[in-house]
Amino acid sequence: MGDFIGRHENKRDSKGRVSIPASFRASLRADGDNPCVSLILRASHRHAGIEAWPVAEFAKLAAPLDALDPFGDDHEDISAALYGDAYPVESDKEGRIVLPESLVRHASLTETVLFMGIGRTFQIWEPGLAERRSAEARFRMREIGARTRGNSGPGGTA
Repeated sequence: MGDFIGRHENKRDSKGRVSIPASFRASLRADGDNPCVSLILRASHRHAGIEAWPVAEFAKLAAPLDALDPFGDDHEDISAALYGDAYPVESDKEGRIVLPESLVRHASLTETVLFMGIGRTFQIWEPGLAERRSAEARFRMREIGARTRGNSGPGGTA
């Protein structure tokens, strides 16, 4: 599985389907012969966007729950937040998925959606909100660099 890189805009059709960008589909394919891909979609708990997780990456995200008491508050809260807003989806042969209506509302999506690669996962955004989020991230990255100059780490020297 490869990284998800870049931005891609696509239109939702009258049935609510949107095509996953071809480069993202290529990164998702576990079986080169199967044109369909599987994902876990969930509402971001930090932003007004949709997180798109390859199934294996979602399993890694959920794995730490196994260390918690299954009857404890932490386990229940994290499980509710992680799984309660999650939707498994599978694309059709053309790489289209239907976005659940609750996620469409969460992300304020209209006709055009923006796919944003963020490494091991990707996000689905309303284009204007994605631009604002990217501007925030660039600003914060500059702040991190300014704080760490002279230190080893992001933006610093070894």
